[in-house]
Amino acid sequence: MKPGGRIQAAAEVLEDILVRHQPASTALADWGKRHRFAGSGDRAAIGTLVFDALRRRLSLAAQMGGEAPRLLAIAAAPRALGLSVDDVLAACDGSVHAPQPIDETEQARLAVGEPAADAPAHVGADVPEWLMASFVRAFGERAIAEGRAMAERAPIDLRANTLKATREKVLSALSNFGAQPTQLAPFGVRIAAPEGPRKSPHVEAEAAHGKGWFEVQDEGSQLAAALSGAGPRQQVLDLCAGAGGKTLALAAAMQNSGQIYAYDADKGQLRPIFERLQRAGVRNAQVLEGGNRAALEALGARFDTVLVDAPCSGSGTWRRKPDAKWRLKPEALATRQKEQREVLELASGLVKPGGRLIYVTCSVLPEENVDQVAWFLGAHPGFALVPFGEAWRAALGSEPPHSADGSAETLLLTPALHGTDGFFVASFRQAA
Repeated sequence: MKPGGRIQAAAEVLEDILVRHQPASTALADWGKRHRFAGSGDRAAIGTLVFDALRRRLSLAAQMGGEAPRLLAIAAAPRALGLSVDDVLAACDGSVHAPQPIDETEQARLAVGEPAADAPAHVGADVPEWLMASFVRAFGERAIAEGRAMAERAPIDLRANTLKATREKVLSALSNFGAQPTQLAPFGVRIAAPEGPRKSPHVEAEAAHGKGWFEVQDEGSQLAAALSGAGPRQQVLDLCAGAGGKTLALAAAMQNSGQIYAYDADKGQLRPIFERLQRAGVRNAQVLEGGNRAALEALGARFDTVLVDAPCSGSGTWRRKPDAKWRLKPEALATRQKEQREVLELASGLVKPGGRLIYVTCSVLPEENVDQVAWFLGAHPGFALVPFGEAWRAALGSEPPHSADGSAETLLLTPALHGTDGFFVASFRQAA
């Protein structure tokens, strides 16, 4: 496909997402089914353009003077497809598979680039207006910079599975992709985000993945698992295990000793864990029946560590799922807050005296993070916060970074300061 065809296709997909409210993955898949002539390279480039437009939706709309899908696709095209402004102008020639020609006003706006410096803060940050106050509360004067960092492409992060391989072994196996060690996570490997229309490598198709040498896992998620303090011969519960990413990390930290239980309220979310455990060589995991809360509660307060990777808004993952940024509504955030308190209540009854409860979200919003910590401490005086620096030094043996929200008690990781997805970690210890 020519560049004009790719831009027009992206505009059509954006129409389905923004006007017909389809999830981005569904809209892209449906477009592909209707246009089977498009090759894999075309589909990848169109997806890249769509996601880049969604990441910077507000700033691109401000630049172009409107947020019609056609305008967003045109404005995102130079960076997303590696084109010059003149290339974009030439591509939009009104031919059968191309957008209509760009008028003089649109040409001028496209040439300017970034929106005006006096644009509203939420536009500069590319954050929904109703959430900007939360960003300011979390980050203060750095709110716009934090939002902008969350509107960039994300790298591919991997965790070397120490039950089967070393980080050096994984780095060697993926050297053709430019793999590098992560800055903070001791077993992390990073492949930089691609530029222009290039697509990220399909690392799960590599032989090293089939052998169980690594798992795809953001560096922030790796650090959250490490800060749990799980180690050999412990009894550990991964309460919201999902597909098992943190379960696998915990099992490796435990060196296949002790016992880790994996549970999730949604058995469908839990289903992939079985193949992943087998591939990774995990032998100390017990997978509880998804949704069987009675079986979970029957275990009682026996756990040295309970990890709660709580349901949340997912605001920390907007680099990877930019359409979720615009689908999030106040009522959905309120629902997540209620679910977080419910799962914390459940977790508190499963921690043994002297044990630890680790609360994790992939969110940067204080309503889901520090507010929930304050609520939990007020409702459960038998628990006390463990400053994240103490947990970091014990688990990782290095000096901790600064939390993005300035806290000395809890840790907020962000793309802007740490190069990770947005992750929040709070550690509580129950009185002995």
